[in-house]
Amino acid sequence: MSVWSEIFLGVIAVATLTTAIVLVGVLVAATRLARRVERRLDQLETELKPLVGHLNAIGREASRATALAAAQVERVDRLFGDIAFRVDEGLQGVLAALSRPAREGRAVLGAIALAIRALRDVKGRRRRSEEEDALFI
Repeated sequence: MSVWSEIFLGVIAVATLTTAIVLVGVLVAATRLARRVERRLDQLETELKPLVGHLNAIGREASRATALAAAQVERVDRLFGDIAFRVDEGLQGVLAALSRPAREGRAVLGAIALAIRALRDVKGRRRRSEEEDALFI
C-alpha cells in the first residue's frame, strides 16, 4: 500500500468517526428534547384538566339555562296568547253590548223619522185639501 492510500484511509476513518460522534450527539439532544416535551405535555395536561372540567361545567350550566329560558319563553308566549284571546273576547262582548242599544236607538230614530214624515204628509194633505176647498167655491 502506498502512503497516499493510508492517508486517504485515515481521512475516511476520521470523517466516519466525526459523523458517528455528531449522530450520537444529535441522538442525545433529540432524546433530551423528547423528554422535555413529554414533561411539558404532562404538566400542561395536569394544568388543563381542571380547566376542561370547568368548561364542561360551564357548558352544562349554559345548556340548563338555555332550557330554562326556552321554557320561560313558552310560558310568556302562552300568557300573551291567553291575554290576547281574553281581550278579544272582552272587546267582542263590549261591541255586542254597545251595538244592541245602538240598533235599538237607530230603530227608535227611524220610527221618529217616520212619524215626522207622516205628520208632514198629514199636514201637507190638510193644506192641499184647504186649497182645494178654497178653489171649490
